[in-house]
Amino acid sequence: MDPFTLVFWLVTVIWFIVSIIKDKKKTLSSIKMSSGMMKHMAGEIIGILFLIGIILTFLPPETIKEYAGQSSSLITTLIFALVGCITLIPAFVAFPLAGSLVNAGASIVPVVAFLTTLTMVGIVTFPLEKKEFGTKFTLIRNSLSFVFAIVIALIMGVAL
Repeated sequence: MDPFTLVFWLVTVIWFIVSIIKDKKKTLSSIKMSSGMMKHMAGEIIGILFLIGIILTFLPPETIKEYAGQSSSLITTLIFALVGCITLIPAFVAFPLAGSLVNAGASIVPVVAFLTTLTMVGIVTFPLEKKEFGTKFTLIRNSLSFVFAIVIALIMGVAL
């Protein structure tokens, strides 16, 4: 187990003990409530695993490595970013998918571009955002988010 994970578990256990000491009834109630939520999410998590499996079946690692591998270009990064812009999937699905793409040989830059545009840019949600905030604001926010997503992806490529 890496040190970060170990520290994370240690802090969690310490805060759990503090919570039990402070109010045992509330802590146990919270545990009961969260376990109920996990039961409801279990089906979705299994669905995510199947979705990732299906995607990786149709996109074998060789194909991923060829198009999004170490020799990935700015064009590949922009394509991944555009796919992220028009994709509407929850982040808890996108992160395992991104991890699977990286494990299959995709370069970190296009994958980060996909993740950041997925969470920051909303083409699918544009009509709702336009209705609530106005066209000008929505266009400016989405445009700036797209530019910053590319910048973040390039920085991550240098940092990692």
